[in-house]
Amino acid sequence: MPRKSKKKSRGRSRGKTKRWIQKAIKKPGALSRQLGIPEEKNIPMTLLNRIAEAPIGSTIKNPTKTGKKTIKVTRKLKKRAVLARTLKKIRK
Repeated sequence: MPRKSKKKSRGRSRGKTKRWIQKAIKKPGALSRQLGIPEEKNIPMTLLNRIAEAPIGSTIKNPTKTGKKTIKVTRKLKKRAVLARTLKKIRK
């Protein structure tokens, strides 16, 4: 029985799916709504860092003047904040 040769992917993808950012963002604007910040305004990096570093279930104070003053960190909120932080770093 002849063996089937596996084709190696050429290029930069290396097994990663194309357009992963579009697939990762299921609900655009959800993080802004959760934080009480209008979608037109940028979410401050200090707030994203504070959320990403806080343990799940804790309540944090917003270090900036935009949005809600106190925020409860949920698993979904933390995931959204980490993704937003990653996308902001990619853009630079």
